[in-house]
Amino acid sequence: MPSGLVALLDDISVIAKAASASIDDVAAAAGRAGSKTAGVVIDDAAVTPSYVTGLSPARELPIIWKITKGSLKNKLLFLLPGALLLSEFLPQAIIWILMLGGAFLCYEGAEKVMEKLGGAKHGETLEDEIRDPVAFENKRVGGAIRTDLILSAEIMAIALNEVATETLVTRGLVLALVAVVVTLVVYGAVGVIVKLDDIGLYLTEQASNAKQAFGRFLLRMVPKLLVALSLIGTVAMLWVGGGIIVHGTHEVGFHAIYDVVHGAEYAVKGAVGAAGGVLGWVTYAALSAVVGLILGSIIAFTLHKVLGVGGSEAH
Repeated sequence: MPSGLVALLDDISVIAKAASASIDDVAAAAGRAGSKTAGVVIDDAAVTPSYVTGLSPARELPIIWKITKGSLKNKLLFLLPGALLLSEFLPQAIIWILMLGGAFLCYEGAEKVMEKLGGAKHGETLEDEIRDPVAFENKRVGGAIRTDLILSAEIMAIALNEVATETLVTRGLVLALVAVVVTLVVYGAVGVIVKLDDIGLYLTEQASNAKQAFGRFLLRMVPKLLVALSLIGTVAMLWVGGGIIVHGTHEVGFHAIYDVVHGAEYAVKGAVGAAGGVLGWVTYAALSAVVGLILGSIIAFTLHKVLGVGGSEAH
């Protein structure tokens, strides 16, 4: 009996070690996959605060929570099963889906640039009279969740590409882990950002001079931060979308854009010495954004001027 118990415990130990190694493998793969999605994550975090800017402070966190739930639903119920099915039965379609999403990001970014330069606005904005706040909020949430669907698809496709050689179960676990962690990080950060002014106001009412000073600093800084995030979000849309197009066209056999962008990146790297890595990446990102702006402008012009289709519903 004791020997049987020892054998059983030994078997359990082996299984536990295997499970632990498997968990480590999933975590490592998720880390690799998650790091590749950084650009899209920055875009997501920068874009989302615009959906609650100008609305009642009491509705900010409830709106973000609605968007968070929509994002998790996008990733776990729709994109995860779809990504696994594609990776198993039609992996060659993933690059085309990535490029379609990239083209949408280019369009969104270009449309925002054109509006800033005085072009026509598309959809109801905060400058308009809002007759039905509930309907307007629902429209904003819906717009945010639709944009999140594209960004989430990019995140899942990029993550999937990093673990394409893993088993189906590992791919599923990695994608689920990336989906949950990215969503909580992005929308947790957004929740903090949109509440910084409330935190600042609270600190100004405290007895400590240091807390009051920091509170006043936050109140001065938050409007500038939101403006900066709006700009970063637009640039990130163009950079991420353009970058996806640059790499996607290269993957399907059209190398001209890729060669120009990466040729410029390597030329800068080789010319500036120690700062070559950073300046080379800046060059790549800037040229990708230019590609995104050109493509997005063509799409926006075609939709609005040629086909007469309306723009985004929430800006």
